[in-house]
Amino acid sequence: MSLAEALRQRFFRWDLQRQTTAGSLTGSATDSSVVLTQRRVYILPTGAGIAYAVVLGVMLLGAINYNLSLAYALVFLLAGLGNATILHTFRNLFQLRVSPGRCEPVFAGDTARFSVMIENSRKDTRCAIRLHLPDQAPLEVDVPAEGSSAPILTLPARRRGWLALPRVTIATTYPLTLVRAWSYATLTQRCLVYPAPAQDAPPLPLAPESRQGEARVASGSGGEDFAALRRHQPADPPRHVAWKAAARQDGPLLTKQFDGTATLRLVLDWQCLPASLTVEQRLSILVRWVQQAHRAGACWSLHLPDWEVCEASGEAHYHACLKALALHGEAR
Repeated sequence: MSLAEALRQRFFRWDLQRQTTAGSLTGSATDSSVVLTQRRVYILPTGAGIAYAVVLGVMLLGAINYNLSLAYALVFLLAGLGNATILHTFRNLFQLRVSPGRCEPVFAGDTARFSVMIENSRKDTRCAIRLHLPDQAPLEVDVPAEGSSAPILTLPARRRGWLALPRVTIATTYPLTLVRAWSYATLTQRCLVYPAPAQDAPPLPLAPESRQGEARVASGSGGEDFAALRRHQPADPPRHVAWKAAARQDGPLLTKQFDGTATLRLVLDWQCLPASLTVEQRLSILVRWVQQAHRAGACWSLHLPDWEVCEASGEAHYHACLKALALHGEAR
């Protein structure tokens, strides 16, 4: 690690400790949002700002040497403009509220998308606010007056499990790029990363031999010939609801039943995979099986060494199985 990087990391630790202490004193240590108060915002000149100051110094020396009144006036005018820029750049960040937003689960190898909410309570627009994560390109947004903005920060999801949102840097050089004001926000937000599905997985396993006669199919839930109407259940798909019957009469919502198609029932078991496979290979194959079972409309159960998901079907069951696979061997 270089000296500059070591100093930067030390500054990050000092800032985090300082803000944690300040939050505990004000009673906001457990708040998931961050308000950019005066203690949180830092400001330093940019390269253009340093060049601007050097040019002003040269102009001042010329005015002194030649005793030019107009040169004095120009130097002082530009110096006042620079001082005003410092204030406006600071105010562009001051009192912004940064809060964590939503983050949908992704598969390993994809890109995690963290939504961050920025709220502006003042009556002026905050322009050119840049947000970026470590080693990622910055994202620039404008926050409207008395409004909010929800930029999306992306981060590669390289491994399964929980992916925490790292420290977010919020910076601006508006309006003249002479100085840079910045702050850091550590938000309690994380993304669930599912294992990457296997490219070549074995065929889906059927139920065990002891249950084949009763578990392979379950008639009465197919989709070919209409059979009857029954009382609606929350798990029923909307396309099976008898909407015409509901429009004609007042009463309970009814669902259509069909005959002619069997529902496949599966048992996805960790132990049925070859012993030569690694843990990650087993998880990838099980993810592929879960995807195939979900697409086929099957009912399935999932058996892991440390967790079991009972037999069911549907979108919620699909994500519950993927979550169990993602957190295998980790804290849930």
